[in-house]
Amino acid sequence: MTSAVARAAHRRRLVTRRPERGARAERRVSRTEPSNSAYSAHVSHATADEPTPQAVFDAIVASVERAELREELQVTPIPAPSGIAPYSYALAADVNPARHADDSDLGTGRLIVLFDPSAPEGWGGTVRVICYAQAPLETEIGLDPFVADVAWSWLVDALAARGAHYTAASGTATKVLSTGYGELASQGSGAQIELRASWTPLDGDLTAHVEGWGELLCMVAGYPPTPDGVAVLQPRREPRG
Repeated sequence: MTSAVARAAHRRRLVTRRPERGARAERRVSRTEPSNSAYSAHVSHATADEPTPQAVFDAIVASVERAELREELQVTPIPAPSGIAPYSYALAADVNPARHADDSDLGTGRLIVLFDPSAPEGWGGTVRVICYAQAPLETEIGLDPFVADVAWSWLVDALAARGAHYTAASGTATKVLSTGYGELASQGSGAQIELRASWTPLDGDLTAHVEGWGELLCMVAGYPPTPDGVAVLQPRREPRG
């Protein structure tokens, strides 16, 4: 009898303890709820403070437009290519077109700014700058086997002179030799240099990069550089007749 009473009392103690464990568990959950709510509010607030991709791109374009370019250049915005990146902006430049009827005889160029918030593989960042520069050369200079190396060094020197910082640079320098025949025989022989390059700026301020591109265009067209210590292949030349 005594043992039966003891067993019954033991069962009652187990029954009365189970709600207590449940109550304690409920209290533990309720204590974590304010913390989760505060974290969610913090995340929402941080996301709200971040600029939108459009705002970031607008700031990039504003830095492009702040660039101060040499008076030998005429620069205008042009339609940017689509399908390469979600955001793009483009400029065209001609060297001293006001003084020469055919600006291509002195030099021309393009600059494209791409912005992709997803930072595509190979860019090393969210912004990519693509540039193109083209100008005629004297024939004897076009025959120089190192002229392509010099053209690439112009770009590197021009960006360095303006204080532009970048990574993942790549490009090609191409020289073209031509001789006119038949009805084009009067054109004689000529040479041309073309430089295509791209790089990833280390920040969103592209002012120095645009100014470096403008300096490059003037250098390939034969104008002396504005900074000291940057060499050119030849002094300023007149276009071929």
